[in-house]
Amino acid sequence: MILRFLLTLVTVTSIMVAIFILYLYSQIKFDLDKIVNYQPKLTTQFFDRNGELVANIFDNEHRIYTQYDEIPSRIIEALLAIEDTQFFEHSGVNEEAILRAMVKNIQSGKFVEGASTLTQQLVKTMLLTREKKIDRKIKEALLSIRLEQILTKEEILHRYFNEIYFGHGYYGIKTASLGYFNKELYQLNIKEIAMLVSLPRAPSFYDPTKNYKFSLARANVVLKRMLDLGWINDVEYETYVEHSPTVYDQTLTQNKAPYVIDEVLRTTSESLPDIKYGGYKINLTIDLKTQQIAQNALVYGYNEIKQRDPNEEFSKTLNGAVIVLEHNSGEILALIGGIDHGQSSFNRATQTKRQPGSSAKPFFYQIALDMGYGTNTNLADISRTYEYTLGDEEKVWQPTNYENNLKGFVTLKEALTHSRNLATINLVSDIGLDVVYDKILSYGFKNVPRDLSISLGSFGISPLELSHLFTMFSNQGTKISPILIKSLVNKHDQTYVFEADKEELTSPQQAYLMTDILQNVVTSGTGRGARVSGIELAGKTGTTNNNVDNWFCGYSPTIQAVVWFGNDDNTPMSKGETGGRSTAPVFRYLFENIIKVHPQITRTFTKPDGVGESVINGKKEYFTDISKLESPNAIEIQKPSGIIF
Repeated sequence: MILRFLLTLVTVTSIMVAIFILYLYSQIKFDLDKIVNYQPKLTTQFFDRNGELVANIFDNEHRIYTQYDEIPSRIIEALLAIEDTQFFEHSGVNEEAILRAMVKNIQSGKFVEGASTLTQQLVKTMLLTREKKIDRKIKEALLSIRLEQILTKEEILHRYFNEIYFGHGYYGIKTASLGYFNKELYQLNIKEIAMLVSLPRAPSFYDPTKNYKFSLARANVVLKRMLDLGWINDVEYETYVEHSPTVYDQTLTQNKAPYVIDEVLRTTSESLPDIKYGGYKINLTIDLKTQQIAQNALVYGYNEIKQRDPNEEFSKTLNGAVIVLEHNSGEILALIGGIDHGQSSFNRATQTKRQPGSSAKPFFYQIALDMGYGTNTNLADISRTYEYTLGDEEKVWQPTNYENNLKGFVTLKEALTHSRNLATINLVSDIGLDVVYDKILSYGFKNVPRDLSISLGSFGISPLELSHLFTMFSNQGTKISPILIKSLVNKHDQTYVFEADKEELTSPQQAYLMTDILQNVVTSGTGRGARVSGIELAGKTGTTNNNVDNWFCGYSPTIQAVVWFGNDDNTPMSKGETGGRSTAPVFRYLFENIIKVHPQITRTFTKPDGVGESVINGKKEYFTDISKLESPNAIEIQKPSGIIF
């Protein structure tokens, strides 16, 4: 009778346990899909044109993905030695280890040892909580057994190595290897490997950036375990047990060009909505050395301006921007959107609209050259009064030259070299406002006024937009769009290459005439502060009314740079702060250092075929079959074919 009762009780209990287990499994069986179809959030990495890491960008978890075949066997051996020696023998749960742990825990009267397999650790990390409850342990065991029926051992290890937290904000072993040691997995030595595989058990405690001695001690336990198992020999053990690897304590993002990264994220958010967690490898066009030079140059100019006007209120709003690009490819080498990203992340290189002032003048003079004006054509440098109506109010506009003087007549080259306002306005009037307006729009300018104030750059434009347009001069007549991304590799190893858009706006011969004039600006005009010994440079200063905006737009035979300074609140800068005084020295500082870092760059401009030379009044002038010289006293040196005088 008692035996029958006991059998019945055991049977009923077994059935109830089975039902309970089936019930638990029914609740969680679909959770395995998260592991089986593993799609973790991955860090996107940015590299400069030389392959140097610029930044890591991620959403909550910093994880750099690694394929299973990229994980050296020594790492797998070290992990199994300390965490789950029988991994390749058990079916997800190690019954022997469970019994051994139960005995030790009962003997001590408390929980002192666990018996989780790597499979169970993965399940617990990805699907369950860490609470020590019986139903959670049953779920863990059930899911682990089922997972081993679906995935291979290698697939489970692959997910483990990518998913597990290794301390210091590093998820996945490749992330930890790069973060702690600045090494790829295949470059790690045995001691470094032992330190890494020790981390999942207690990532905060064994974090080598916080508890280096404890990390070394734990790693030595791993080495001893590997020695006992025969997985390393005595020589290897003795060599590395005393070894103390160099550990790096660095920020997770390692962002060396924050304005650049901000701009890429801003402009790609629609086309790449998963850019922060999609695991992309983005190869940027920037050169980190040039980026640092540009940052230093801007700070140099900023400090110089502050020394000339130490007013505290003024210095709070003063800021600047620099864009450096390779003008034959459009690839941006440096982009600085402010003095200090930590103080203000607003990107003045791309997000602000400021008046270009006189830096827009070359575009009007190019229109004239392309219409047949010569570089020595006389322009009227005389004052005029313009009456116009604004609403119901009659207005009078009487522009002046910056120097408040008149020269009567100046050549086109002299007018632009010395940035004569009145000569420019009269030139635009002579060509015809409608003609100039339409041509300026065809160049790519937007939201420009349809009046003569256009002559003095009285419209808004960002430094990046002006850089884009200025390439029509630096790139021999072909405008080229600036680009920041050279190529992109997604997590499936598919590569996408990006190229700049190009548009021919004038011929190389006509553009060279402008380059010659802009060289004159630097050697003897308003841009003398930009001169650098040993390299030919061309450029144009820009200063708006009341010194609100200061510009310098210039280029060498291979590199173009645009520099801007102004107050964020659009208040005037100090009197006397002009493009020639504030931004031209930044341009000079920039190129002085660029040629030190890149001494191989081209130093002289090349004159295209089809450009002739003449000497007029002792000065060399250039001409083309479109832009002919007007003096009968010219001494011809070289005449392009097809020109008849």
